[in-house]
Amino acid sequence: MSRKKVTIAELNQKKKQGKKITMMTAYDYPTANLVDEAGIDTILVGDSLGMVMLGYESTVPVTMEEMIHHCKAVSRGVKSSFIIGDLPFMSYQINTDQAVENSGRLIKEAACDSVKLEGGSEMASTVNAIVTAGIPVCAHIGLTPQTATMLSGFRVQGKDTESARKLLESAKDLEDAGAFMIVFECIPDLLAARITAELSIPTIGIGAGKDCDGQVLVYHDLVGLFERFIPKFVKQYIRLSPMIKEALTQYKTEVEAGTFPGPEHSFTMSQEEADKI
Repeated sequence: MSRKKVTIAELNQKKKQGKKITMMTAYDYPTANLVDEAGIDTILVGDSLGMVMLGYESTVPVTMEEMIHHCKAVSRGVKSSFIIGDLPFMSYQINTDQAVENSGRLIKEAACDSVKLEGGSEMASTVNAIVTAGIPVCAHIGLTPQTATMLSGFRVQGKDTESARKLLESAKDLEDAGAFMIVFECIPDLLAARITAELSIPTIGIGAGKDCDGQVLVYHDLVGLFERFIPKFVKQYIRLSPMIKEALTQYKTEVEAGTFPGPEHSFTMSQEEADKI
């Protein structure tokens, strides 16, 4: 039985009812199709694709064209999940006109249902401008990978009183600006629980404890396809990399030995017909 398209209203209702929201990244058609068929509520086409799909050292080099390319592929594989497209670094920071234009491209050209951007209170006016243009915005605070250098690397944020208060203030400012959801990345669990309780919009955690309204993981982390590093907050539900390597090695061995392809993988004709050629 096929599901209907997930809506923002349904996500809000889940928060009110205390039901957890599921989110997973996807960057291509087959993965998006699998995530959608698994019944995941929301799909994030994250700029993390720069690292797990394109081999960049960080998310910073990812371009709008690359995001649109991958968002298009994902949208073709999805029937029900709500799609969130990431705005890449420097596609929304220059001015609000740029932010609205690029957000519109993810909606119009790439068929996303909403966009996501990083930043706290300083991004509130940008969020408001995009929302005013009729585009739903998911915010992202805590560890913000696009600006990890300013944060002294990939480190937990909000561990002291002052920075924790700033994150709480940012979350409220972003909600007031019109964000429909906020992602918390790498912040203490009690802080995430406190902010979640004080917001009326859903919160999604990644390395932010169990008390957020939902959780997100990078697909390649969850299935064990990205081995460069494994963050503390990741649970690998399966390790596909060794299995794939084993299959590739077996294929190589069989081709070199002449045992693949066998008769069952070949199209045959009679010797009589062959002799007529």
